Amino acid sequence: MEIGRLRHRITLQKLRIATNSNGFEVENWEEFKTVWAAVSNLQGREYFAAAAIQAENMVKFTIRYLSGVDTSIQILFRDKVYNISSIDNIQYKNRYMEIKAQEVSANGENRD
Repeated sequence: MEIGRLRHRITLQKLRIATNSNGFEVENWEEFKTVWAAVSNLQGREYFAAAAIQAENMVKFTIRYLSGVDTSIQILFRDKVYNISSIDNIQYKNRYMEIKAQEVSANGENRD
């Protein structure tokens, strides 16, 4: 992969559960890491596979390998939130990761 393709900034966020002053648990998304990424829509076979499960708003993010990234993390890109659906350590070389994620609507649900 050409390093110049990683031209978009994305922020990976982890869910943290804290206790507020009243003793209730509060969920907060906190920044885990901000990285450079190549961002693209699904094309061809990937697009039709996503459409078959009503996941048309899927986006593919390619980043340098980063340990600790899993499907519990969400991505913030251009003021939109994406839930990670799959992660591929490309050829198991620990150089790049391909992350497929679905856009989350304003009410917190995956957009169909």
